[in-house]
Amino acid sequence: MQNIKKGDEVIVIAGRSKGKRGNVLKRLDENRLLVENVNMVKKHVKGNPRSGEAGGIIEQEAPIQQSNVMLFNSVTQKGDRVGIKTLEDNRKVRYFKSNGEVIDS
Repeated sequence: MQNIKKGDEVIVIAGRSKGKRGNVLKRLDENRLLVENVNMVKKHVKGNPRSGEAGGIIEQEAPIQQSNVMLFNSVTQKGDRVGIKTLEDNRKVRYFKSNGEVIDS
């Protein structure tokens, strides 16, 4: 089970986007995430007149390492460590280590 999933709200703890918050848009592989409005880069795009696409410079999200983000705990308003535990009905759920609150319902 992964500690961070698509749709989770995370906060960046290292790098040039440190302190920014955003939702996970996509998991690219085991270690890299795409987070909205975090690690923004400018990309030069060539136009295509046949399909009507304009060229220019666009700004988009670049992948960020999973180790550089923490799951955001709305109760404590900080990044928090995540653990995995098994409930009585043999379901695995994620929980915040600081207050024991279950993330997955």
